[in-house]
Amino acid sequence: MFEFKLPDLGEGIHEGQIVNVLVKEGEHVEEYAPMLEVETDKAAVEIPAPKSGTVVKINVEAGQMVKVGDVMLSIDTGAGAATPAAAPAEKASEAAPQKETAQGSSTNGETRQTAPTAAATAPAPAAPAPRRGDGPVPAAPVVRKLARELGVDIAAVTGSGPHGRVLKEDVERYSLGHRGGAPAAGGMSAGDGDAALMVPTEALPDFSQYGTVRREAVSQIRKTIAKQMTRSWLGVPRVTHGEQVDISDLEKNRKRYNEKLKEGQSKLSVTAIVMKAVAVAIAEHPQFNCSFDAANNEIIYKDFINLGVAVDGPRGLVVPVVKDCQAKSLPQIAADLLTMADKVRNNKVQIADMRGGTFTITNVGALGGTFATPMVNSPEVAILGMAKASWEPKIVDGEIKPRFMLPLFMSFDHRVIDGADAARFCNEIKDMLENPLRLLGV
Repeated sequence: MFEFKLPDLGEGIHEGQIVNVLVKEGEHVEEYAPMLEVETDKAAVEIPAPKSGTVVKINVEAGQMVKVGDVMLSIDTGAGAATPAAAPAEKASEAAPQKETAQGSSTNGETRQTAPTAAATAPAPAAPAPRRGDGPVPAAPVVRKLARELGVDIAAVTGSGPHGRVLKEDVERYSLGHRGGAPAAGGMSAGDGDAALMVPTEALPDFSQYGTVRREAVSQIRKTIAKQMTRSWLGVPRVTHGEQVDISDLEKNRKRYNEKLKEGQSKLSVTAIVMKAVAVAIAEHPQFNCSFDAANNEIIYKDFINLGVAVDGPRGLVVPVVKDCQAKSLPQIAADLLTMADKVRNNKVQIADMRGGTFTITNVGALGGTFATPMVNSPEVAILGMAKASWEPKIVDGEIKPRFMLPLFMSFDHRVIDGADAARFCNEIKDMLENPLRLLGV
């Protein structure tokens, strides 16, 4: 009997939510045929069968949370012998296409296996094994780095991982406990997979005393967004700078360009043009394309420009990344952006499509609004936003004329970027958008 466990799906991903079970008990499946759809870190991952056989038992259902190593179903392969416990996850990891995210998203460099979370009728998982002897503490480098940042003696932390391995959650739980606080009922706890939040909260009142209420489990995407936004809010000293850009000439020429496109050519959007302008500006202002390494007191500069673009998908906000924009023409960027947006809207985006971003752009113009203060997508140091462009009266050469004005606003990490730097950077982008001939040949 082959026990099929949730495989390791990528760096820092420890759990997922079952979206669809594509097979039934008693059904025969062929090797590599899709069996489950799991949502992890903003991407829907279709997991194939690692072996051919008959599905004997299904242990999961839609909406259920599973962790790496959890047995999701059993397959009778006809081999007549049990498979070693580690083999299913290893084999499935090799067979499964690794569909990845964003945002940025996770900065945790550790990949770990956790004890299986039991199904409703299964026995509780065994207690973590204690560490033995006085040897070095088993922990990944990223966990040791976190301990240093929080001022925690890692030797004093009890590990909950296999063989007493100290996990990120253990360090955060220890740190919170020794600060004299703990999440109250209704707050986040270190064991719920969102330990990075670790913000003590008060218990919520009983809203049902005022009327009917309804509870829904937080989706995996929303959990990921909440964790990333809280991390950014607490860890990045953010300032926002705003500009008004006259794109009257740009918009006129953009529409004329799109009207004369040949078959197979991609339309130019304002977002694509802004992406090109940002790539050109970053080449002159490299501090907007770096990361702040607080643990080592270093700034990491990147020679590649990978622009993440926030897209409102059917399952939540997703940030696919258009890579190597410094080497791409404007039509290439426009085509890549359309491809990524289509993937998001059709739930075809892969985790690899959302990794490696160095700067993020968000456009809320289609939904309205004139200004916002977007969250920096840590470990990036800046995010540029666009609001709805509109016709406004403006004095041009001493006369009041109607001009098509685009609000821009950029939030930045003040540890790396000063206000004067932000003003110069935004002025550079503004000048390119108001004089679009500057974008030719770059």
